[in-house]
Amino acid sequence: MKKTFVLCILLATLFLMIQGCSKKDDTLKVENQMTKLQGTWSGTIQVLTQSLPIDVTFNEENASISIPAQGISNYPLTAIQFDDPQVYFEMMIQNQKLTFDGVLDQETISGTFTQQGQSFLFELTKSGSVEREREIGTKIEIPVAGGNMTALVVTPEGEGPFPAMLILSGSGPTDRNGNSPMMAGNTNSLLMIAEALAAQGIASIRYDKRGVGENTALVSKEEDLRFDDYVHDAAAWIDYANTKDTFTSIGVIGHSEGSLIGMIAAEQQQASSFVSLAGAGRAIDRVLIEQLTAQLPENLLAESEDIIEQLKSGKAVDRVSPELTSIFRPSVQPYLMSWLAYDPQEELAKLNVPILIIGGTTDLQVPVEDAKLLGNANEQAELVVIENMNHVLKSTSADRQENMASYSNPDLPLADGLIEKIFIFLK
Repeated sequence: MKKTFVLCILLATLFLMIQGCSKKDDTLKVENQMTKLQGTWSGTIQVLTQSLPIDVTFNEENASISIPAQGISNYPLTAIQFDDPQVYFEMMIQNQKLTFDGVLDQETISGTFTQQGQSFLFELTKSGSVEREREIGTKIEIPVAGGNMTALVVTPEGEGPFPAMLILSGSGPTDRNGNSPMMAGNTNSLLMIAEALAAQGIASIRYDKRGVGENTALVSKEEDLRFDDYVHDAAAWIDYANTKDTFTSIGVIGHSEGSLIGMIAAEQQQASSFVSLAGAGRAIDRVLIEQLTAQLPENLLAESEDIIEQLKSGKAVDRVSPELTSIFRPSVQPYLMSWLAYDPQEELAKLNVPILIIGGTTDLQVPVEDAKLLGNANEQAELVVIENMNHVLKSTSADRQENMASYSNPDLPLADGLIEKIFIFLK
């Protein structure tokens, strides 16, 4: 739902603290045998809906951490302890202790990162142990603004033509399968939906959005990207499908941020149906303020509210406090202004096609209340709430650590009842 550039202020503050510190090497005392840990481990710290990529390297007697997005490389770790399976290490920054407390499970270390009394989940996977992403579909290509865009089309067995669904991914660098390079593993949620649709005689089209995966080259500079670019791309694929004899109809399934993109494109190109999976029911300004209220002191929160109001009115903001530049830097403001122009409830109300709104009770990113807001926005909308379904469409509890672990487990099936509800709606 939120863009990857919407990083938590906690992490921006961490960067500023590190920049002002000496990076001298420390001699580390390792209490237990380190053979199992030696090597490089890659993963993320999960802060609210954002994922901060990190790399941790363990040697015989020391260890270091790199945070590429913040320009931090090989920063020394201290107080390393390994009592298999318990793993613990610290970062000492200006006399502040930042801790990682986790558990080793084969090729994964997962646990809790703590800073200034606040705790967040982290997960690391040993380099070379991540399973190669599987793929299905036939590659196709269409012209869009800035060049050509590729997608994968999956058609059922047998004689066509077939009804089809355009599957749109969520925010950040999430690819056509529902996976993100910012997570330690894959979830494959959208790939599973494509497979399930094909098994029921429904074709699908899914693609990496511009700036991601095979379509990375369509975005050269951050300041040139607009939310409308995503909408125009989705509309182009709907138009493509409508011109092909291979398909009898084309509907849209939008996941997370793809829900808003999909409902706008579906209205523009008169898609046959629309399905929202874990889509936000509120405009992004309200979501941002809700997030920042829990993270910022009063002065920075007030500044953020003022910046958002200016961006909503179409005015760029030249002066931004250093603590807020990761969210409101000048290069990202054009995108934010274009995104702030849309309200999901208003856009859904424009649709005059069958609509299915699905939310999950254990979604930590988009509460089920958002699905209810969308369900009430259009009298044609059918609302379905799936018990124990989280944001990546898997069955899990509300326990944060268990919930986030499902984001990188491709072996977990889709949540019970999800596919059945979609099939009943489409047929």
